[in-house]
Amino acid sequence: MKKLFLTFLTITVYIFSQSQTYFDAPFGGGGGFFPGAQFVNLKDLNAQLNSASLPKFNNETVFITGGGGYIYIGFIPQLRIGGLGYGGTKSISHLKNDINYQIDYSLGVGGFTVEYTLPFVKDIAISLGAILGGGEITVEYYENSQNFSWPTIIPSSQKNNYTKLKNDFFLFSPTLNFDIPIYRFLALRLGGGYQLAVGGKWKVNNDQTLFNAPDSFNGNSFFIHTGIYFGFFAF
Repeated sequence: MKKLFLTFLTITVYIFSQSQTYFDAPFGGGGGFFPGAQFVNLKDLNAQLNSASLPKFNNETVFITGGGGYIYIGFIPQLRIGGLGYGGTKSISHLKNDINYQIDYSLGVGGFTVEYTLPFVKDIAISLGAILGGGEITVEYYENSQNFSWPTIIPSSQKNNYTKLKNDFFLFSPTLNFDIPIYRFLALRLGGGYQLAVGGKWKVNNDQTLFNAPDSFNGNSFFIHTGIYFGFFAF
């Protein structure tokens, strides 16, 4: 995925650098909603599920939703700053020997954005930038054998099990975004990047340390966003 993104970035910049038409520095800003997808690494989790004779996640795509916005700061031409947040969950469930198993993989990200819009491209905005912020991954494991009843819920007399893994991390994500104006107050966005997770440590349940977690089971992942932004756009 990283090689694909770098190749896409190189080709895009080369094509649009051939344009001979220039335009004034953009101004304005906007915000909106975006769906997207994050391509996470579930190899180690699937190996653990397989060793427990449970079904694996059949793909490594987490569909995400979120929102964000930005403004051009004016005194530095082409530079815009903003923020965003998004998250998503994928889940599998399995019934075996009258026990219902469920595994949820969830992620959430929030951060500030800094982007530089290429000044030599006409009609659309192509921006190189980065996300600086933090994120969290959780893996929740449920094992339920019976219906729940209030008189026996605390302490539970039923055979149930719940385990939660959590990884909080800082992130730096290089990004490439395209903003296509549909109208003065409406633009379509297509973009992507690569999330680099820094300093994340896995915890269990009430912040107990998880030892021997594989290094490859982390928050590093490629993502794509699409969306609709409302505001005032001048390219």
